[in-house]
Amino acid sequence: MAETLTDPNENSTEKKLSKIKRESKTINQFVIWFTIVLVYLHLSALYGLYLCLTTVKWLTIGFDLLVYHLSAIGVTAGAHRLWSHRSYKAKFPLQVILMMFYSMSLQNTIINWARDHRVHHKCSDTDGDPHNANRGFFFSHIGWLVTKKSDEVKKQGNSMDMSDLYTNPVLCFQKKYALPLFGIFWFIIPTFTPMYFWGETLNNAWHMNILRYLTVMHVTLCVNSVAHKWGYKPYDKNILPSQNILLNTFAIGEGFHNYHHVFPWDYQAAEFGNKKLSLTTWFIDFFAKIGWAYDMKTASEEVVRNRAERTGDGTDLWGARDYQEK
Repeated sequence: MAETLTDPNENSTEKKLSKIKRESKTINQFVIWFTIVLVYLHLSALYGLYLCLTTVKWLTIGFDLLVYHLSAIGVTAGAHRLWSHRSYKAKFPLQVILMMFYSMSLQNTIINWARDHRVHHKCSDTDGDPHNANRGFFFSHIGWLVTKKSDEVKKQGNSMDMSDLYTNPVLCFQKKYALPLFGIFWFIIPTFTPMYFWGETLNNAWHMNILRYLTVMHVTLCVNSVAHKWGYKPYDKNILPSQNILLNTFAIGEGFHNYHHVFPWDYQAAEFGNKKLSLTTWFIDFFAKIGWAYDMKTASEEVVRNRAERTGDGTDLWGARDYQEK
């Protein structure tokens, strides 16, 4: 009887293909369910807006505005300026505060957020950028969240040095206990505080919390989309990131985006003279005064001015030059 010869690599290849198919199926299922959840959240937020204009108590509206700003600070001062760019250092108590504030935003773990953001700056608006603006406004805004990451994005993410974050006890704690932390700070506190202290209904409290959450999320996403499409470019006219007045108002200081991409390590994320427009910078400066924030990095006036003259589009939207001349 003739012996049947088989390629020793055949089984290995079949196993790899089977593994790829299983992983692809899992990812597709996640994307489908995530999309369904997003649809529900947006419908709930619209209902929350209706309730806000009709039956929600003023105390609840004020409380949710407070939670909005706290959760936004967790993203801007914490995940963004502190942990993604290391533009300043924070002592342990401030790191804990920022971690709790960030957990109110429910935007993945801080480690994952910072990894994607570092990749974004390294590969800005190229195939390696998780939310490449050259793929269209919808993709850079929210489409990237409901599609599978490209191989190039994964490659860049895997190559990113994350050792400083994986050795940070606060971030490791948040990553390990992400679900209970999100449950406490994103769901329980914002929803049940209005109910317990001033008798708000569950229906109103829950849908106002969803409205608050979606607003923070979309404002954050607008930095990836709106600020990469519309605005001025005083510091580098050759890149997509732009200065955007309206976005800066809602994003509590993150609208100076052309400046930020040129000087990502500046803790102010804005040119000189614009602290009056940045709640996030006020927050960091306050904790610097009591010693909890330190080693804040900034770009010198000369460096900023020279870069603007060399590669900027000639605009002076924020009055930085007037400030420098004083």
